[in-house]
Amino acid sequence: MKTFIRVVEVWVPGADGSLLEFGGGLYDHARGFGAISRHMVFGRGEGLPGRAWESGRPIMLKRLADSYFLRARAAAAEGLTCAIALPQFQREQLKSVLLIFCGDDAAHAGAVELWHNEPSRSPDMTLAEGYYGGAAEVFAFMSKHTSFRKGFGLPGLAWETGLPVFLPDLGKGSRFLRADSAMKVGINRGLAIPCSTTGRDNHVMAFLSALDTPIARRIETWLPDPDYRYLLLESGFCEAQGELGSAGLAERVERGEGALGRALASGVPVITAAARDEPGAAGGAARAARLASLVALPLWRGDRVVAVVAWYF
Repeated sequence: MKTFIRVVEVWVPGADGSLLEFGGGLYDHARGFGAISRHMVFGRGEGLPGRAWESGRPIMLKRLADSYFLRARAAAAEGLTCAIALPQFQREQLKSVLLIFCGDDAAHAGAVELWHNEPSRSPDMTLAEGYYGGAAEVFAFMSKHTSFRKGFGLPGLAWETGLPVFLPDLGKGSRFLRADSAMKVGINRGLAIPCSTTGRDNHVMAFLSALDTPIARRIETWLPDPDYRYLLLESGFCEAQGELGSAGLAERVERGEGALGRALASGVPVITAAARDEPGAAGGAARAARLASLVALPLWRGDRVVAVVAWYF
């Protein structure tokens, strides 16, 4: 199964804090791109990771060629056409930059949207940038002419709660306000992530995907207990097993245990290509659904990790 997300990599500040260094990656068939990436570093303002660091906000690059993206030729050779940078800040201090890459082909249905609110100018969240694969022109038009108040629609829900929101079926219920246009182009699942920034503006990144190209093969949201001793599974969805039942939601991961626990302890994304070897619930889920790799993304708000999002591929 081809996933909407094709490549993921982590960039972290080096020992003296002056450069971003490679902190891990998942490249699937894009091995040439990965080989180049592992030997690179980025200064503040340099390349996509450095720009996200300098600007203090998420960035979406819909066109890698003829831009400040330094690996455009290597990306094009692997069919990667869009890149998203999600920086994570502990207040003003950069903890990491997660880069997410998507491709564009006839079978690549879905969208990535960056929503933005500037409180001094408006109470609404509007589309700052959008990347639409497949035949999603109608949906793209609707998105550009839509705005959300806090608590309404998928971006508004993530904005209000400050936590990830995943909707496994966008056609059910009333929480997704563009359901009709989404269904027309085959978009059926949505994940919205509130973004870490250094300013007062609010940003939400929304990943919208179709049945044949899901965001990831399994998605989980884990929340820390009040003392940050462990993570509890808050929600989850697996393309092979459906929504997680009450038994799955009783699972917990100790701080520092496996990729999820290390993400909580360090506040930095953890990537592993051996998801089946993970301890406890994560490894069991990977083995049951035949999942190979895992990305554990901690989400910062102020000086605390408020959630860990797990993507399985």
